[in-house]
Order: sequence, then C-alpha cells, then structure tokens
Amino acid sequence: MKKIGLLVCLFMGLSVNAAEQGNAENGKVKSVTCGACHGADGNSAIPMNPKLAGQHAQYLVKQLTEFKLASTTGGKEGRNNAVMNGMSAALSEQDILDLAAYFSSQKATPGESSQDAVVQGNKLYVGGDLKRGITACIACHGPKGNGTSLSGFPDISGQHSDYIATQLKSFRSGERANSLNGMMADIAKRLTDEDIQVISNYVAGLH
Repeated sequence: MKKIGLLVCLFMGLSVNAAEQGNAENGKVKSVTCGACHGADGNSAIPMNPKLAGQHAQYLVKQLTEFKLASTTGGKEGRNNAVMNGMSAALSEQDILDLAAYFSSQKATPGESSQDAVVQGNKLYVGGDLKRGITACIACHGPKGNGTSLSGFPDISGQHSDYIATQLKSFRSGERANSLNGMMADIAKRLTDEDIQVISNYVAGLH
C-alpha cells in the first residue's frame, strides 16, 4: 500500500503541467532508444507498438512511471510489460518529463478504419450497449478519440488497431489493471472478441 501511495503522489506531482515541466529538446535526445519501437517522432510503424506522437504528456508520464514501478516490484505493482519495464527502470523523474514533453509535441499520423467496422464500430463507440452494460467510448475519449489531458483519458485517435485490440484484451483478462478506477477493466470484460475487433478498427480511423 505504501508503494501505491508513493506512486499516486509521484504521478500527481509529475502530471501537473507535465509538458511545461519537461524539456522537449532534451526529450528528443533521450528518445533515441525509443525510436526502434515507437518511431523517431513517436509514430510507430509497428502495429503492435503504440504511436506516442501527440499523446497527452500527463498520460505518458503516468504510463512510464507505472512501468518503472513494475520494474522495481517484479511486476506486482504498476503496469507490467517485459520490454517497457526494462526501458523505464533507469529513467529519472526528469527523463520521464522530458520524454513526455517531446512525444506529446509531435504530430500523430492519421490511421484508417476498415469499411466493415465503421457502422458497427460507430454504434458501440458513440452509443455503447445498454443491455450489456457497455459504456460508450465517446463519454471519456470524446467524439474524435482525443481524450482529455486533465482527466487522464488518453488520445486513442488514429492509434494502431492491433495495439488497441491487445490492450482491450489485456484489460479484459486482468493482465493490465492500471486504468483510472479500474474503468477499462470493467468495460472490457463485457466486450466480445468481435466487439474488440470492430472498436479497434473504428478508433484507428478517428482523427
């Protein structure tokens, strides 16, 4: 519990005006090792790796902080990922702020939705499914998937559909459990594989 409390305090301290606290130019220099997986400007060309360009700085700070926590607790706390735990282990608080400032300042490349996912995906994204207790994605991520910085909801517009699908399945299984108040786990557990496929494809085309 103490470590969780420290994480919350650390995140709250780092997340306030994260882009302003960080130095984007320094972040660019520090991001060289990130480029192999996420692209030099944060626009990953690998569908399984997320685009970081244009993501809210506060959200990036939160994820890196939680990857770092997982690296120090053997994955028992924070966000556990074999690759990112190692990458974040040596990052200082300033490194995290600088990286967040850099990637958030970059422009994300748009994605595309497959035609067969547009109608059904829009239905779930905008309206959810009351009968199954599925909250509409638009409620937190907005009409264009941009999320909001202050509330901590990430920008998912134009994100790789493969990455989105993987994260939704991770929330559903409990493998990933670091969303705000467990919201994503509660929603994802109600989604079928088909739901996840159409939502992921639909989100990829939002911008």
